[in-house]
Amino acid sequence: MTPLRSLMKRFSSHLEIELGRAPRTISNYERSLGKFFDWSGAKTPEDITFDRIREFRIFLNRSENGRGEPLRKTTQIYHIVVLRSFLKFLAKEDIVTVPAEKIEIGRVPDRQVDFLELDEVMRLIEAADGDSLRARRDRAILELLFSAGLRVSELTSLDRSSVNLNKGEFSVRGKGSKLRVVFLSDDARRALERYLDKRTDMDPAIFISLPKKGLGKERKNGSLRLTERSVQRIVKRAAVKAGIVKDVHPHTLRHSFATDLLQGGADIRAVQAMLGHSSITTTQIYTHVTNERLREIHEKFHGKKKRTGT
Repeated sequence: MTPLRSLMKRFSSHLEIELGRAPRTISNYERSLGKFFDWSGAKTPEDITFDRIREFRIFLNRSENGRGEPLRKTTQIYHIVVLRSFLKFLAKEDIVTVPAEKIEIGRVPDRQVDFLELDEVMRLIEAADGDSLRARRDRAILELLFSAGLRVSELTSLDRSSVNLNKGEFSVRGKGSKLRVVFLSDDARRALERYLDKRTDMDPAIFISLPKKGLGKERKNGSLRLTERSVQRIVKRAAVKAGIVKDVHPHTLRHSFATDLLQGGADIRAVQAMLGHSSITTTQIYTHVTNERLREIHEKFHGKKKRTGT
């Protein structure tokens, strides 16, 4: 193992223990650093130079993804952010290398938020109709994604014991292991009750896999817990059935949740808390909604006296 690979393992332990990063985040960091090490041939901290980092950025900018499309700017920036984090760790360990603060991240392109209008959300949810356990499960999934603005990973990790249907609220552990309280609408609570009332198994997971015959196959840990990929298929299947031509996925409902709140007049700080965003900057991707509301207010009230001649 090269010195850099050994230091990467120590960096991974630092992410896990000191920073409390999730296993998936650590795995992504390792994969990103491995990409840089393999491309650059760097084996020691001294091998990491400004020139190699600059050439790596050019390489990323000219790379393609698995679909033959140019690598997204956000993906390129992610690789540089990971490398900077690693360099900061090396500096903390008193290992001499390129100073992280001298590496510019670059401008992050504005994110386009895809969301559904309220009538589209209703059509999507109503597409999961029926009285079978599968139909009830799918309906509960769609209702909960929209009602609580959950990430798909948060949804699949829910246990029956974690949701208080009487109070209509529960806690979820989101990114960075941060806890937040989320709330159920009356429709979501009823959908969950109908689904759980029909369950006859003892699996602790709220959402479980349901093949066509019998219960789902147990995972390696002995659980029937539904996977994130399965939830994505459920959402897409409902979108097709509802006749929605947009590319709908679980996160689309999270965007729709935030958009609906802001259109209803919610304060962006409150939306930040409900989404579990660490920074208000992340929540500001939804300002397309607030800007439209400001335009409506401006047109309604600005120059009113002048127009009416009073």
